[in-house]
Amino acid sequence: MPAENSKHLTAAARRRHELARSKAIRTLRELDRAGDPVTFEAVARHAGVSRAFLYAQPDLRADIERLRDATGRAPAPAIPASQRASDASLLARLHAANERVRTLTEENDKLRRRLAHALGDQRTTRRGQGTQPTPRKSRFNNNQTPTDAARTPRTAASKTPSTTHNPTSEA
Repeated sequence: MPAENSKHLTAAARRRHELARSKAIRTLRELDRAGDPVTFEAVARHAGVSRAFLYAQPDLRADIERLRDATGRAPAPAIPASQRASDASLLARLHAANERVRTLTEENDKLRRRLAHALGDQRTTRRGQGTQPTPRKSRFNNNQTPTDAARTPRTAASKTPSTTHNPTSEA
């Protein structure tokens, strides 16, 4: 980009910045005059600027915080009695939910039983056709069962005579 164009870009950015500031200040005054709550979110939304922009401007930030603290936050409006859930309606909803859980549990149990029977039938059919699955060969060399291993005498790991156990002296 040629150097002579940078002054135009700088001037445009400065104008955009000043326009955003003036919108924020005007919105701040309008909200205060109308008695509406002054918050960063409200000013940003009405002025069409970002909250980050408002936080980055020390004077605007101080004004918003001062007005926000002065007006305070209005408590949330209470729910009208006609729209509140009664104890009876809450109990009815709870009963309906419990009934739904019971129904789904029964259906789940029924489906599990059907699956077990189907798998059993499938296994029986395979055996009748002589297509029993062959057992897989182990990757490990463990052909001995635990009882075979107990019967097999172990050889001594050392040829050195034991000093703690003397088989000839025990008679």
